[in-house]
Amino acid sequence: MSRVRKLALFSLPLATVLSAFGAEDKGIEPMAHGMFQIGPLRVSNSMVMTWLVAIVLVVVIRLVVGRPKLVPSRAQAMIENLVLGIKDIVDPIVGSKAIKATFPLLIALFTYILIQNWSGLIPGVGTIMVRSHAGGRWMELARPAHSDMNGTIALSACAFLAGLILVLRFAGIKAVLVDIFGNKANKKDVSAFVYYPLSLIFFAVGVLELVSIFFARPISLSFRLYGNIFGGENLLHSMSAISRWGLPIPFYFMELLVGLVQAFVFTLLIAVYVGLLTNHGDGHGEAHGEAKPHEPHH
Repeated sequence: MSRVRKLALFSLPLATVLSAFGAEDKGIEPMAHGMFQIGPLRVSNSMVMTWLVAIVLVVVIRLVVGRPKLVPSRAQAMIENLVLGIKDIVDPIVGSKAIKATFPLLIALFTYILIQNWSGLIPGVGTIMVRSHAGGRWMELARPAHSDMNGTIALSACAFLAGLILVLRFAGIKAVLVDIFGNKANKKDVSAFVYYPLSLIFFAVGVLELVSIFFARPISLSFRLYGNIFGGENLLHSMSAISRWGLPIPFYFMELLVGLVQAFVFTLLIAVYVGLLTNHGDGHGEAHGEAKPHEPHH
């Protein structure tokens, strides 16, 4: 029996939930379907899953960890090991100057993306079908957030906006402009005949860099995440339809790995983009024998 061929057990105001027996299994559609309206906001089935996973994630972590203890419980130790493991990886990338402020963003992105990626493996997600009153079309009651392009674009935009705020806070607008448009050649090492034409070249490269920062990078992140999760969902549908037992276990394990890798890649690339503009000069004073200013103890 196909994953889609399951008896629906719910009822919605805008959709009549019918038995999905006999519905043709074509996988999930590229576009998310609207379920209901909240004022001017059209709520799609992928948005419903986004909210549910976010709420469950917050509640479960609060219940599992509770109040942090000096001698951690098993659940608290597991969460702390996850946090410390990610921190050890991104610390040298972001740099000591900005890591304290950037790390909450990175660990939140990794955890949120990971759970959202794995949400498609929960029984019923993408398999319980409903029929719209208006159009009479079959659609998923809930679908993974990252199998919807709107979800990945919104996530990428929010991550880049937060990263830009951190860059401007720790590097400053002047340093950012110099890093993007400035002449990378040392004026003492080259003649003026070479240096000033190079400035024009580096300025043109800076314009391309701006296009990369504000368009190419966010789009590539959102497309990569969407393509892997959407493709994985359709793969599970196809394999379930032809599987004798209706449960393609090897592909479930593969999707667990894909979800983990995509969450890690997204988080790592955001760390790289922030670190490229904020960690210049880390250790610069020590390299030139300059002493660090003494920090008063509180």
